[in-house]
Amino acid sequence: MTVFRCAAILFDLDGVLVDSTRVVTEQYTRWALENGLDPELILKAAHGVRTVEVIGRVAPHLDAAAETRKIEEREAAASEAMVMPGAIDLVNSIPGDRWCVVTSGTRLLATGRMRGLGVPVPDILVTADDVKHGKPDPEPYRKGAELLRVDAAQCLAVEDALAGIRSAHAAGMRVVSLPTTYPVAELREADVIVSGLPNIKVTADGAGRGSPLRVTLEAIAIP
Repeated sequence: MTVFRCAAILFDLDGVLVDSTRVVTEQYTRWALENGLDPELILKAAHGVRTVEVIGRVAPHLDAAAETRKIEEREAAASEAMVMPGAIDLVNSIPGDRWCVVTSGTRLLATGRMRGLGVPVPDILVTADDVKHGKPDPEPYRKGAELLRVDAAQCLAVEDALAGIRSAHAAGMRVVSLPTTYPVAELREADVIVSGLPNIKVTADGAGRGSPLRVTLEAIAIP
């Protein structure tokens, strides 16, 4: 067992609270083929990164904003996404002002996905629309901590992708990772790797906002 104490927990969405890997794969593949691009190459760059930045990198000749809207509208309309086991119980066990979501998806996509699957939408949600620089830049996680009004160094992030791990670490946070999108070997930069959300338990150490959260983990790897 591994125990962390923190002021707040910041969750990535896709691959952490929601299983959308199939949807993302299908829509990026569809888009790549429509534009004469290699789907495998694009998918390697896509997970955990803002769509607009992926497009700017792999297809700089296209209108990144317009193509982002196309891909994410298709993703929002897809029905294959599912709630990750343990996600709803976990976020419901955390005081509402002590957690948030930091996602590389747009606000439209994130809120639509959470509401459609019954995942609580947090009071604070940092999306691709809210930052100038997406993951792996630290801006998304720094903004999440700022909006929660806590020191980033006192936060714990939960991620599934290397871009997100690097973003949270650059912001000064510790990171728990899940091998839902990538194998354990590709997540070694995280502080702890757990097999799934049911292996994360959160309780409050004391009463009041200033009391730390106690996060107990059943780790499968400590890099």
